[in-house]
Amino acid sequence: MAGRPRATSLIDALVGELRERILDGRITGGTALTETEVAGEYEVARPTAKAAIERLTAEGLLRRGAHKSARVPVFDSADVADLYFARTCLERQVMRELARLELLPAAATAAQAEIRELAASEDSSIAAVEPDVRFHESLVEALGSTRLSRAHASIMGEMRLCMAQVQTYKLLRIAEIADEHQAILTAIAAGDPEAADAALAFHLTRARDQLRDHMG
Repeated sequence: MAGRPRATSLIDALVGELRERILDGRITGGTALTETEVAGEYEVARPTAKAAIERLTAEGLLRRGAHKSARVPVFDSADVADLYFARTCLERQVMRELARLELLPAAATAAQAEIRELAASEDSSIAAVEPDVRFHESLVEALGSTRLSRAHASIMGEMRLCMAQVQTYKLLRIAEIADEHQAILTAIAAGDPEAADAALAFHLTRARDQLRDHMG
């Protein structure tokens, strides 16, 4: 029995625990999460379990069909292609605008420093997922558009799981991720929209192709 999570918000704690287990592969793709099972395992009320499952579904870490239990998604090659297509379309324009403004957010450089530390320490690949997500989210959020950030967040829920799969398979070295991020930051700081666009496109296309190749 996992035991009841401890935190100020029980729902937040439960969401955090389930999210971590999904992203690190302890809850595998295709696994169903029912309110009854979650409530029993974590010793919480069913409404709490239901709220946590709904949150994770909204984040894209679970999918629920009509009258069916929520399940951890199993991505196929078409899912991967569409996720990266949507994300690349959005982020390439963001990089161009940031470079035009020569706007380099501190949160992005902080996330990049964290990734560099992970690369130097040869920490687990999965550890790079969260700072990698923060790096990209902070670049989008730097433009100050609520709607743009919301659109990006809706994609990044599923992307977190997809990126975790990339790192679980050890398809990308953390040092390579850091180098590609640095190329993006350098182009933005130099005020070069074309270079920023190209660096971002290369970064996401390589990750997409590695994952699709691994899938068959």
